[in-house]
Amino acid sequence: MATPTFASAIQTQALRRVYAIKPRPVVALDGVDLDVAAGELFGLLGPNGAGKTTLIKILTTLLLPTEGTARVAGFDVVTQTGHIRRIMNMVAGGEQSGYGILTVREQLWMFSQFYGLGTREGWRRVDELIELVGIAEQRDRRISSLSTGQRQKLNLARGFLNDPWILFLDEPTLGLDVGAAREVRQHMREWRSTVPGRTILLTTHYMAEADELCDRIAIVDRGRILAIGTPAELKRRVQQESLFRLEVDRLPGGPGALAALPGVLSAVTAGDADTAADSGGAASIAVQLVLQDDAALAAVVSNLTAAGVHLRGIAKSEPTLEDVFVELVGRGLSEEAPGAGDGEANE
Repeated sequence: MATPTFASAIQTQALRRVYAIKPRPVVALDGVDLDVAAGELFGLLGPNGAGKTTLIKILTTLLLPTEGTARVAGFDVVTQTGHIRRIMNMVAGGEQSGYGILTVREQLWMFSQFYGLGTREGWRRVDELIELVGIAEQRDRRISSLSTGQRQKLNLARGFLNDPWILFLDEPTLGLDVGAAREVRQHMREWRSTVPGRTILLTTHYMAEADELCDRIAIVDRGRILAIGTPAELKRRVQQESLFRLEVDRLPGGPGALAALPGVLSAVTAGDADTAADSGGAASIAVQLVLQDDAALAAVVSNLTAAGVHLRGIAKSEPTLEDVFVELVGRGLSEEAPGAGDGEANE
């Protein structure tokens, strides 16, 4: 496949979707503005009912927007659906893998025909992808006999069949064990890295997965985007200061001596007691420091070293995406927004 030439893989402006559900309509998307660059692995995080699946359905031409515009690789989702369908694919976690009486190889070949591949090219792609996603031993087994992890690898292979430019992944590791989820993530990375410009839009309920994979993340709630940025940028929203934990053999002057140093906002001994035993049985003091920035740590270390203190450990405390999410949304991923959502039970 030729390298994609579009600058923006996905663009939306003032995108709205309203479900006409009685007794009152449900607003699933409420003015979404989004710009995903070609080559990005872009993540959507949001609680149940936030509008993530509705957004993906509009972008994959399965659902019409109520208002606003959406473009995929420059093509309009309303008037140029045929162009979009030729250059994208979608894989959803927990989806049905197809016809249980077919074998893995037969199922994939059938989809290759749906995607317009010739017979010889279809079989070549099927066998290539079976090897790629690691289900070669199951190639002649019926789909009905596959495990959940094997079925999702099959779904992923099907998503790669038409060699898309843009891949939409809606909870692709949902319900998988740790090993199978890790393999699916690895296949995503490998597919994206093979051709510059390949783009992935990922929704996930797993914060660690989003943190590990995504170049940028949008946090979505009640049909609106609350924040967009890299994982590091989003984390800085909830922690402006630098937090460190030091372990020392002694602390002359107590934590107050450290708190008086330039750039140190506070210093307290950690835990209920000032001292604890380290792994060698020696007394150790843990100190929690709040610094204006990382650079202030140098003055602390220099002060301790000059006082003859032995520094046994330094660890920096980082906020998590979970912290960011809870601060912005006010609830966890599993909690549905009252009075909002997609109007779909599985969102």
